Amino acid sequence: MKLIAIDSSGLTASVAILEDDVLLASYTVDYKKTHSQTLLPMLDEISRMIGLDVHTIDAVAVAAGPGSFTGLRIGSATAKGLALALQVPVIEVPTLQAMAYNLYNARGLICPIMDARRDQVYNGLYIWWNHDLYTIKDQRAVSIEELAEEINRRNHSRGTILLGDGVAAYKDKLDALLTVPHFYAPAHVNRQRAASVGALAQIFYKSGKYVSAKEHAPIYLRKSQAEREREMKEGKA
Repeated sequence: MKLIAIDSSGLTASVAILEDDVLLASYTVDYKKTHSQTLLPMLDEISRMIGLDVHTIDAVAVAAGPGSFTGLRIGSATAKGLALALQVPVIEVPTLQAMAYNLYNARGLICPIMDARRDQVYNGLYIWWNHDLYTIKDQRAVSIEELAEEINRRNHSRGTILLGDGVAAYKDKLDALLTVPHFYAPAHVNRQRAASVGALAQIFYKSGKYVSAKEHAPIYLRKSQAEREREMKEGKA
């Protein structure tokens, strides 16, 4: 199986091409540029470097959310466009689950955190057991105080590993609130990676978890600022 994987759900832009258990190419950038400027040029570059025949692609995988509204829309539109052009399905991978997959077979509770603004973070809780990743708490938007309280309550015997851009935004507060052992993932695995999206997507594909390009839609979890402002004007909020 060969697939293209895309993640533009946060500050990081990442694309990868995988074939079976081999990561053929990947390109990740986290530096002050919009995803609309980076995703397709990055994909074009790695495709050219490996001499990719696009007609050999079986599916397009995308980090489906949650995350930045703009980033998710760009990633979704890119995945849809590629899948429609190639006439292949889209594999929707939850953003936070893919981030947890960065830490393969890690011991302890895995806690990816994305800054959701408005004093909240997008978060999920995961654990590895017998080489499979299990979801303890599905993706949600919570306050950092609620998250810290839950981690303290669970008090995992092997500690909690935290990763994601939410760590940079809330590290001081996390250190103050967490009373149980906790650790921070190192730089090479602490942000979104399209390679992890692709690796999970291969598992999803084998179990029939994919949709057509027309059916694909991002997972926002919350309403956008524009929607909230419109509802306030209309007196619905």
